[in-house]
Amino acid sequence: MSECSECKGTGFIVEGETVCPVCHGSGKVKSVDLTSLNEEDLPSLLSGDLNCKKCGGTGKIPVKKRCEKCNGSGVIVHKLHNTCDLADVETGELYEGVVGDVVAFGAFVYLNSSIKGLAHSSKLKREPSRAEKMIVEVRSIQANGNIELAPVSVSNYFIVEVKKNLPRRLSSELIDFVGKQILISGEVIQVKQTGGPTIFTIGDEGGIVHCAAFEKAGERAYPEIDSGMIVAVMGEANLRNSEIQIEVQDISPLSSSEAVEIKKQIDCAIRKRAKPSGTKFLIQSQILEKLHPEMVKVAEEIRYAVLTSRRIILRHHADADGITAAIAIERAILPLIREVGGMDAEYRFFKRAPSKAPFYELEDITKDLTFALEDKVRFGQKLPLIVLMDNGSTEEDVPAMLQAKVYGLDIIVVDHHHPDKIVDQYLLSHVNPAHAGGDFGVTAGMLGFEIARMIRTEVTDEIKHFPAVSAIGDRSQAPEAEAYIKLASDKYTREELTNIALAIDYEAYWQRFNDGRGIMNDILNLGNVTTHRKIVELLCKQANSAIAEQLETCMQNVKSTQLPNSAILNVIDVENYAHKFTFPPPGKTSGEIHDRLCRKYDGKPVVTIGYGPDFAVIRSKGVLLNIPQMVRELRDEMKGAGVNGGGHLVVGSVKFVGGMRQEVLQKLAEKIGKAGIE
Repeated sequence: MSECSECKGTGFIVEGETVCPVCHGSGKVKSVDLTSLNEEDLPSLLSGDLNCKKCGGTGKIPVKKRCEKCNGSGVIVHKLHNTCDLADVETGELYEGVVGDVVAFGAFVYLNSSIKGLAHSSKLKREPSRAEKMIVEVRSIQANGNIELAPVSVSNYFIVEVKKNLPRRLSSELIDFVGKQILISGEVIQVKQTGGPTIFTIGDEGGIVHCAAFEKAGERAYPEIDSGMIVAVMGEANLRNSEIQIEVQDISPLSSSEAVEIKKQIDCAIRKRAKPSGTKFLIQSQILEKLHPEMVKVAEEIRYAVLTSRRIILRHHADADGITAAIAIERAILPLIREVGGMDAEYRFFKRAPSKAPFYELEDITKDLTFALEDKVRFGQKLPLIVLMDNGSTEEDVPAMLQAKVYGLDIIVVDHHHPDKIVDQYLLSHVNPAHAGGDFGVTAGMLGFEIARMIRTEVTDEIKHFPAVSAIGDRSQAPEAEAYIKLASDKYTREELTNIALAIDYEAYWQRFNDGRGIMNDILNLGNVTTHRKIVELLCKQANSAIAEQLETCMQNVKSTQLPNSAILNVIDVENYAHKFTFPPPGKTSGEIHDRLCRKYDGKPVVTIGYGPDFAVIRSKGVLLNIPQMVRELRDEMKGAGVNGGGHLVVGSVKFVGGMRQEVLQKLAEKIGKAGIE
């Protein structure tokens, strides 16, 4: 019988001694119950030397506690896990087995799914039945692997599960253990059910590895294991499509204390890897220098999301500035995503999508949440990190952010619209030049470019012209704009950059809600140079033709007046005097009209308003406007007008109810007429 090595089969451990409560340490009996005496006790009684029966005359009794190893039974029976092999079986130990085939000379007993031994008929008191549990002692193990077993009758015992004792390996070092049995432990990143095996994606300090577990074709293996759990995986490391994959023998959750320690180790290692490189800015800018710590934080959070295989949803404004900002980040992180998760990982862990409005609206969060929650149920994916580029800074973004908060989604904002303080409470990080004393002249494209370089320095050369394109597309007059245009001048003239910006705006209009990755990459010269030149030339020709046709009609219907502050106010009803549902849209149309009027009234303060049934687009030059502030004042002063909106200080939009259009526009003109002049 396999006695517990800890308690030697007694079931308890002696921790010390204490004074006998009967004799109080004397070891002798002070009073005797004569009716309880035996004849052999009489001599000791007469001589006054009768020992205490409680302590046996020692005056002390042992202090015992139940043996934790055998749970007080005194007998340990081992149960071999399926990962164990013959090397884990010991002669003389007891094991729980299951009867397999019963033959004339005995019964074969399986100690796990792959190890079996023979209990000879001479050792059997009765013929066992197939699948019956049996406690057996391992009598001997032959050189050829044959195991001699003997049934043991034992009623009180403690089961100890025996698992393969393997050192923990990291996913990054498994290439050295192909074809060998290994043990890894980490976090379940994703669970994906295929038509065959269940694929568990496990992340640890070294990266991620896919683990294939097969129960039945299309049937979920280990249904108790879900994403977010910290587990130990044992199996054989193999190469599949040139990538390491573990053929699972066992997956089991770690104990709470082990899980906490492993999670801490993983997080510490990944955070260290997520730290951005010490990349310096390519231009001189006090605004960028002040924003540097927050930009580093954004780069780190994005890298951390990639390294932990958390999906990233990149939302952006659908214009040259927003698109260059977003594609800069996209070009930086896609190689990292493929490096971490494999060649097809970008389709599972990344999505870029334009926002229809210049803010994160309810339509956007509804789509993002719907897909995220579906992926969580179907594939066990973590909820995504939302990154907003060229939007996300204003009060208009708050309703969508509130929905994101309910589900615990983290949001990062990189924007240059005039910020409202209310949004910061919903954000993981917020980069905005206004936080450093700057304004919208430092564009989202500039910020996105520098953050992309922090994420992955190698991306610099292919996107070096992006901030210049964004600056021209957003009509930036900031010193940073000229610095970035000069930075790109070794490859692109100002005219070429202007054409790229126009081509992006034109294509973005027709792309609507699609990311247009292929065409946008060609416009930005990220592929074939010949294709780039041809597509930019074609799109610019079409865009300029559409703009000329639109303005030929619009300019005849612009009404101009001089305001009390000497500013020239120009208004155009784009609903009735511009083509609908075509390029350029109302905002672009208003901007083109404004540019022409600024040239006409060169040197004078000019404001242009393009209005429709329930909106107005504002463009200003030489007038000290604060459009977000004006919107707030209109909302407070005109109850029932439903005023909202925002934008930059001198470029923005206002929305209102159609029935109050005349009153809102009149009040807006009054406020513009009271503004200061540069």
